[in-house]
Amino acid sequence: MAKPYQMAQQLSRGDTLLTAWSSLPSVDLVDQLATTEFDAVTLDMQHGGHDEKSVWDGLLAIINRQKCAVVRIPVGRNDMASRALDMGADAIIAPMINSAEDAKAFADSMKFPPLGSRSWGAPRAQSLRDVEGGNAFLKSANKDTLSLAMIETREALAALDDILSVEGIDGVFVGPSDLSIAWTNGDSVDPTREDMMEAIALIAKKAKAANKFAGIFSVDPSDAPRFTQMGFQFIALGFETGLISAGATQFLAAAKGGKETKLDGGY
Repeated sequence: MAKPYQMAQQLSRGDTLLTAWSSLPSVDLVDQLATTEFDAVTLDMQHGGHDEKSVWDGLLAIINRQKCAVVRIPVGRNDMASRALDMGADAIIAPMINSAEDAKAFADSMKFPPLGSRSWGAPRAQSLRDVEGGNAFLKSANKDTLSLAMIETREALAALDDILSVEGIDGVFVGPSDLSIAWTNGDSVDPTREDMMEAIALIAKKAKAANKFAGIFSVDPSDAPRFTQMGFQFIALGFETGLISAGATQFLAAAKGGKETKLDGGY
């Protein structure tokens, strides 16, 4: 079932979108994630196990479930950014964007001329998204698909204004774990560090001032409301492995009489 692009429009009208984060390259599991109340599913090629084949299959499953479909590419794989768009993705997250030059290279792969040099050839995206080929797709693709540059190092923080000024970059996405490593000069990893929160809030503030979107990975789901108040509109709530573990804990607690809530186990 074709589904028009929706993520850019939803963020533009001020919606907050919560995404499940898929690391396991199973199309059945991706499809199951897309049946939940998450607004989006993100396929992780950087630290997750997704490859081109699982992204191809996973995007179809997500789009068929009427959810926003996002891909995080490996570091420096701007060629994969273009391919994931050709496969039908709403948005691409690019890790380790540390300078305006990095941002320009990423944006160049994401946008058709005159913004970039994305190569023409997206019949699958046109079909899945119910967009006519030729000029109709050419005129709509640049605004309908989003390029999100990850901010996760001190270099990226220092270059944030320059990164946000790059035409063709639609927003930024904070990686708090790597940011915490940089923040402590390699001493520790703690994505919930309180002394980083002012800097994280500033990222969202600057993105908004530049008329661009801000997203973040919320390792602790209970931090999501705080990030929303900061201005983050696209929030990841942890890996699917965490969802499975949390669900198993809840089911076992109910089975052992720890909770009275009736759970749907299927069948």
